[in-house]
Order: sequence, then structure tokens, then C-alpha cells
Amino acid sequence: MHSSILVQRSVGSELRALLAMARKEWIIFRRYPSWVIAFFIWPVLSPMGYIFSARALSGPDGSALPAFSRLAGTSDYVGFVVVGSILWMWLNMTLWDVGFQLRNEQMRGTLESNWLCPVWRISILVGPNLTKIMTMLFFLTVAALEFRLFFGVQLLQGNIALLLLILFLVIPSIYGLGMAFGSLVIRFKEANAMVFLVRGIFMVFCGITYPLEVLPPWMRSIAMVLPLTYAIRDVRAVALANATYVDILPDLQKLALFALIMPLLGWLTFYFTERRARQSGALGQH
Repeated sequence: MHSSILVQRSVGSELRALLAMARKEWIIFRRYPSWVIAFFIWPVLSPMGYIFSARALSGPDGSALPAFSRLAGTSDYVGFVVVGSILWMWLNMTLWDVGFQLRNEQMRGTLESNWLCPVWRISILVGPNLTKIMTMLFFLTVAALEFRLFFGVQLLQGNIALLLLILFLVIPSIYGLGMAFGSLVIRFKEANAMVFLVRGIFMVFCGITYPLEVLPPWMRSIAMVLPLTYAIRDVRAVALANATYVDILPDLQKLALFALIMPLLGWLTFYFTERRARQSGALGQH
């Protein structure tokens, strides 16, 4: 019974640590309200270049749309581009936010003191993600409303529950990747080049603005090992083509597998990186 109480206290202390880190991140976010402006600007600004390029390529009379429709499964090229762009922006913002999480603590001089707290160190990395998830859900909601207002794209149609399921399954994958990414920043002390590399790989291989069918076979093979590929394809299918649960079941199974693998990969990367940082004294190096 005594050991049971200790376990309960340990779990309770970890939950308090997670919530404390999330609250800290929320306080910092509120301290800079201008950050919210980006949530209203980028959803509209980012896909515009791709949308107008697609409009030019479709021809003045839309004569090229049948060929696009055969490959993409929809003639709504604006919605096609918008879905890919918004999910890629989510990944991009996660890489920047989570990738710099521990690095920012290091630069502020608070990482070492946090490391000495009697909590699981993974809580220091995971806790702020709770706030990030909430802000990203707000970002996605704003984006959906602005797409409907400015582009006439109605993403919140079809099976809403199925769309939420897709987002629920892709969240662990995106933040698992962010955890691994943020851990490596402690080792290399720099994130800019790594962010550009990783987000570029996802942009090229995941079919952000074009159907995967236009890629050569070897590139499509790489796309199939990236979770964002399935999330983008499924959201497009449900929101633009009214796909059902049965239609995308194979992709949902793959997303569920990624939801298990990616957080585990993030944790393992954090564990080995943190262990090496303690041995080499890298935590205190700027």
C-alpha cells in the first residue's frame, strides 16, 4: 500500500509539472499578443502563390482541369492546395516551436535549473506542447474560417467526426517528430538549417500542392513513410470528395501506427540526447 501511494504521488507530481510547463508557455504566449496576428495572416497569405499558379496552369477556360481531376480525385484545385498548405504550415510551426523549446530554455539560462527538478525530464519538453496543441487547434479553426471567407473553400463539410479523427491521429506523429527534433537541437546547438531541411523534405514528398501521382516511383516510396502524406490525402478525400470511413480505413490504420511509433521515436531520441548532454556537460553550453 505504501508503494501504491508513492506511485500515485509520482504520477500526480508529473501531472503538476506538465501543467506548470504548459502554464508557463501560455503566460509567455499572452505576453506577446502580436504573435496572434500571424495566425490570421499566414493561412491566407501562404497558399496564395500556389493557388494563382494553379489557376494559370488550368488555363483561362479551365481546359486542364480534367487532367488534374483524374490525378487528384477532385477538380477543386483551390481546396486541394489549401488543405496541403495548412497541414504543412502546422508541421512547420511545430518544428520551429518545439524545435526551439529546449534551446530557448538553454539561452535563457533556465534549462539547467529545470533539469535539477525532481520530475521526469521529458515533462520539460512535453509540457509546453499542451499549450502548443491548443494554439494550433485555434490556428486550424481560424484557417478554415478564412478559407471559406476568402477562397470559398468549405473544409468543415463532409464527415466532421472523420476529419477530427484524422487530426487526432496525426497529432502524436507531428509532435513526436517535434520532440525528436527539439532533442537534437541540444546536441547541435542550432535549429534553422535543420528546420529548413526537414520542412523542405515534407514539402517535396508529401504532395503539398500537387498530386503524388506526378512524382517518380522512388519519390512516392519515400512519401509513403511520411505520416503527413496520409493526413493530407485523407483530409482532402473527406473534405473535398466526401470520402467515408471505409474509403480511407487503410490510411487511418497507417496513421494509427505512426501515432504509436513517432512519439516513441521522439522519446528515444530525447533519452539518448539528454544522456549524452549530461555526460558531456552540453546543457550549460550556449
